[in-house]
Amino acid sequence: MATEVGVDLLKVDHLVKHFPVTKGLILQRTVGQVRAVDDISFSVKTGETLALVGESGCGKTTTSKLVLRLEHPTSGNVFIDGKDVHALKGDGLRKYREDVQAVFQDPWSSLDPRMRVRDIISETLVVNEKVSKREIAERVAHLLERVGLRPEVASLFPHEFSGGQRQRVAVASALIANPRLIVLDEPVSALDVSVQAQIMNLLQDLQNEYSVSYLLVAHNLATVRYLANQVAVMYLGEIVEYADTEQLYKEPLHPYTKALFSAALPASPDVQSEEIILTGEVPSPLNPPTGCRFHSRCPWAMDICSQEVPVKKEMAPQHMVACHLY
Repeated sequence: MATEVGVDLLKVDHLVKHFPVTKGLILQRTVGQVRAVDDISFSVKTGETLALVGESGCGKTTTSKLVLRLEHPTSGNVFIDGKDVHALKGDGLRKYREDVQAVFQDPWSSLDPRMRVRDIISETLVVNEKVSKREIAERVAHLLERVGLRPEVASLFPHEFSGGQRQRVAVASALIANPRLIVLDEPVSALDVSVQAQIMNLLQDLQNEYSVSYLLVAHNLATVRYLANQVAVMYLGEIVEYADTEQLYKEPLHPYTKALFSAALPASPDVQSEEIILTGEVPSPLNPPTGCRFHSRCPWAMDICSQEVPVKKEMAPQHMVACHLY
């Protein structure tokens, strides 16, 4: 596992993913494109966490699937250690499958109900490496202890665990091959609040111990603030604001980011926040608005917003925003 913290591990460069919309059963023809991800770029350093936030349908999960090779990009690139993920073959692909793992949202459906816990956790190791049964058993027992479970539960099936315990099993499964990057797709949203805190503490402890990087997909802004070093705010397939976490929470710039913070519950009842009510529905990614994609819902929209795409501007070190207000 890499120990050189602060070096770019994951780099996403002008990534685009459009899904064709077809019509007809026999003679299908393409009638449009769903622009799920539209020219986004970001990077994640070794031992750090980048969070992708935004409403449902903004492209967060599609981005994570592109990083995991579950989707192929329309254009653009995903690099791990400078290697193009979607061009990997042979040993390079096998190494990627060890280096990049995932923990998904629902612990009730992400684990195979027909497999025992020891087989679920060790699957990546068995497929990609030649390891003895004894070493597998030792590593499974060690990881179960590390995520707060007794080694004896290795013989049990997933249905014999609570939701929080199942998510701990999923984390152990992701860690078995000593990954360098773990994609966390809403890892705590399906859990009770008290269990959420336990899993977030566990993830942070494991990152400090192993210098593993996280790409976090999340709605909950409290989760993001606790786990992430940087935040990318997405709207209709684009990144509209990108900043260090504390800088973003201290001074959000984009109207959409401000609206997200306005809709979130305050940390204390005494905290007064600006109330921003967005009008209308989220436009369709099949036919996004011209100019700034947020202008149809923006309280501060100007004439130029519907005509020209805003240029990304760096307003402070490590703080970028795409908005005509600046």
